[in-house]
Amino acid sequence: MSKIDKKDRFYFNRDFLGSASGRSIRILSEYYGPLQRLERNNISDTIVFFGSARTLSREDAEQALSNAPKNADQKLIARMKMDLKMSRYYEDARELAKKLTKWSKGLKGTKHRYIICSGGGPGIMEASNRGASEAGGVNVGLTISLPFESSGNKWISDDLDMKFHYFFMRKFWFLYLAKALIVWPGGFGTLDEIMELLTLIQTEKIKKRLPIVLYGKEFWEKVVNWDYLVEVGTISAEDLELFHISDDIGDTFEYVTDFLNNNELKGPNF
Repeated sequence: MSKIDKKDRFYFNRDFLGSASGRSIRILSEYYGPLQRLERNNISDTIVFFGSARTLSREDAEQALSNAPKNADQKLIARMKMDLKMSRYYEDARELAKKLTKWSKGLKGTKHRYIICSGGGPGIMEASNRGASEAGGVNVGLTISLPFESSGNKWISDDLDMKFHYFFMRKFWFLYLAKALIVWPGGFGTLDEIMELLTLIQTEKIKKRLPIVLYGKEFWEKVVNWDYLVEVGTISAEDLELFHISDDIGDTFEYVTDFLNNNELKGPNF
């Protein structure tokens, strides 16, 4: 038998796989590839952290401010001071991920349950992976190929830094195994994620009631006027019960763990 020439096989042909004709194969690979890795690592479900990639740790924010030139533009100084104020969310996300990981490690069972999962990038995503890692737990990073984000943060567990090309497949994996979601201050990406999540639950495309926390009362009440949406009739008052707004690590931890302890949520959400 003659030696197989990989060039003759379509599944080795980069031109074909990268073409419009190969798109369905690329999409399927972003379903079966993560599925294989999660099963290989014995992961049953996740707790997802959404939030800004731009949020700095307190240490980095303080260092940037202290290193600012004396003649620096006042707008730049004001920006740095705001970065320092917002760094509390990095530290809170790190600490909450640590507490949730310690709690989940104490649960009985043969599978890893309620594993911290983030978008794998810097900022809040890094903080959540970092906290889980510092607690000695496995954690997941679902990274996306972007011009300004080339790889996952260093705190993601080996074999669980999964890189996506398609945003919609990344979103699928955020929600497919999620049993709780904590949404931190963020920009367009975070707003997109929380609004799609609430839409899926409101329309019962996700039939399970999941604990959802919007962390950062001042931020969320300024960014979205929830009461006004009710007033003008674009959402109902009952829709406000889909999420919990919190400003405290202890309150969030209790809200999420009490819900998960009292509600047996197993299996995928779709």
